[in-house]
Amino acid sequence: MIPERVAAALREARRPVCAYVYAPAVAIGRIAALREALPTGTRVLYAVKANSNPDLVRAISAHADGLEVASGGELALARETGAKEIAFAGPAKTDDELAAAVTAHAMIHVESAHELRRLAHIAQGRAVRVALRVNRAADTPSGSHRMTGTPTPFGIAEEDLDTLPRDLPISGFHLHAVSNNLDAAAHAAFINDALTWSEHTAARLGITLRYVNAGGGFGIDYTGDTTFDLSRLQIRTPPKGVTLAVEPGRWIAADTGWYAAEVIDLKRNHGRWFAVLRGGTHHFRLPAAWGYSHPFTVLPIDDWPHPFPRPEVSDVPVDATGELCTPRDVLTRGQHVDRLRVGDVLVLARTGAYGWDISHHDFLRHPYPEVKVLRHVG
Repeated sequence: MIPERVAAALREARRPVCAYVYAPAVAIGRIAALREALPTGTRVLYAVKANSNPDLVRAISAHADGLEVASGGELALARETGAKEIAFAGPAKTDDELAAAVTAHAMIHVESAHELRRLAHIAQGRAVRVALRVNRAADTPSGSHRMTGTPTPFGIAEEDLDTLPRDLPISGFHLHAVSNNLDAAAHAAFINDALTWSEHTAARLGITLRYVNAGGGFGIDYTGDTTFDLSRLQIRTPPKGVTLAVEPGRWIAADTGWYAAEVIDLKRNHGRWFAVLRGGTHHFRLPAAWGYSHPFTVLPIDDWPHPFPRPEVSDVPVDATGELCTPRDVLTRGQHVDRLRVGDVLVLARTGAYGWDISHHDFLRHPYPEVKVLRHVG
């Protein structure tokens, strides 16, 4: 089902329709629900990389405890949108980005010994907030991407912690390990283990532990009904004086967004029906990147301005394909439609995270989608 406010916004869109619709209220509700499920005092930071639309980030920033950023551009956006707290991660921070993070009084998640030395040099005695991003040897929960427990460019190898320079005070650890984990109980076990590990490691290294960031990784099921069940996210209270932080992006933003594209043509080739869209993977890359079919809903558009018959199909499976000159520009394969006409609009829900932000916008230089941000009511 397409929410009526979303359908109304799309009926008012420019033709041929190609648009994103965002509903910040969905993200605000997610943040409130997550905060209730976590131990009192846990900081909920939104990972801006999931969706950096300024209007959406501004709405989220007003309700989250802060924002997690991974570039100088995201850092600037976080400051512009009034973030209460900023955490800055990323494996290739430039000197300018580190300097800006110090000025913003961000919590800097340091990725290597070299970065730690650079940061101390750049700070020149100014107060700096630092946590060590660690690539632990421990297994991680299952998900779409593993960040730790395997060779990756992320974080400091656990065995190298004893060799780090101690030019700056260390507040704690950043232990983001996985993306898109759907098992909340397994994720709770990971966070509880992260707290225990942080206590023991801080004591061994002589660090006064004040901060443990367990990262994000809360999952979204794009093709089925599995949910990240917050009732199973049973996390123990951190030790006194230690702030626990989490930084979900996908889980907060995914259901805020709908991507819509008008059917420009219907054609049959080698026994398959294709709905060719004004849009595609250059706007919503995730299905092509992950190799899955993203479900759609048909929004009927009754207006037909042409003097010739309107092409349509009924009771058939169709592939939803885009306007790019590549056979990989596919959003959905083989979804059954009761009725579909040229000029109708396909609406893909759950596209508010890792949609527009990760897509190759300028390939073939088609016009960008229209963006509509629904005003929060109530």
